[in-house]
Amino acid sequence: MPQTLENIKACVTPDLQVVDQVIRAHLASDVVLINQVAEYIIQSGGKRIRPVVTILAGRACGAQGTQLAEAAAIVEFVHTATLLHDDVVDESSLRRGHETANAVWGNQASVLVGDYLYSRAFEMMVTLNHMRIMDVMAGATNKIAEGEVLQLMNANDPDTTEERYLEVIYRKTAKLFEAGTQIAAIVANANSSHEQALVHYGKHLGNAFQLVDDVLDYRANRDDLGKNLGDDLAEGKPTLPLIHALKHGNSTQQELIRNAIENGGIESLHEITTAIESTGSLEYTAQRAQQEANRAIQSLTALPNSEFVQALKDLAKFAVSRSY
Repeated sequence: MPQTLENIKACVTPDLQVVDQVIRAHLASDVVLINQVAEYIIQSGGKRIRPVVTILAGRACGAQGTQLAEAAAIVEFVHTATLLHDDVVDESSLRRGHETANAVWGNQASVLVGDYLYSRAFEMMVTLNHMRIMDVMAGATNKIAEGEVLQLMNANDPDTTEERYLEVIYRKTAKLFEAGTQIAAIVANANSSHEQALVHYGKHLGNAFQLVDDVLDYRANRDDLGKNLGDDLAEGKPTLPLIHALKHGNSTQQELIRNAIENGGIESLHEITTAIESTGSLEYTAQRAQQEANRAIQSLTALPNSEFVQALKDLAKFAVSRSY
């Protein structure tokens, strides 16, 4: 039976409680709107995967003390900032089953509070007094921004290749997973082989998560997923299921998909979903996700066995078996 996320978290429950305390302490601002928007997005039902990964990676290397919780909170703040900005760029109205912050407070507030969370994260890094953590996170936030721009360049372009798509998901999604596992290793004073093993784990886990997200955009139950189905199609994003279907579909399907990517919108969502299914594109994308999860698990062979390493393996399995 696949592990549930709750079972995976169980071995680090006390650490995650400390992370929550750190997040709440550092969210505080004397500007009321910042508190409202930040609290809304932080507490809106996310899986908190990135802090979990960071805590487990640190514990797998023997990390002790509160610095690991600080590192996990930093990763969550950066992630939350990207969500606020993403929803403005994508004009999204639903996330995690709730209205997006920009739908509630407007684009200006979402962008500015996202900026606040970024700057708060870097303030927290300064208190850790570790230049390598600053270096890793500065590089990660830069890569994430580049990924957003690359995705914007790919939008409405039906000639986007699989390679271009994979570069976007690495920069936009997997890079923060990778940064979280790396700074956890740094906090733990892990040796270079353990640190590199966790870097590879984070990268492949992040890729697996995004590939599955792109499958779920066409397959999931809307209430389980917590966002509108077909959002990627509505925004003209050529994700891997569309790229594969466009390559392997018949001429009618290819024309339908090309038009949908070029113009956005979900008027033809049913027909396109049928084309994606008939070409085996969801299965292909799921297989690519499984390959990434397998690589993540394989990278952990460099680490000594522990309940935390096992939880990291279980998390990779969860990444590809989940329905939300």
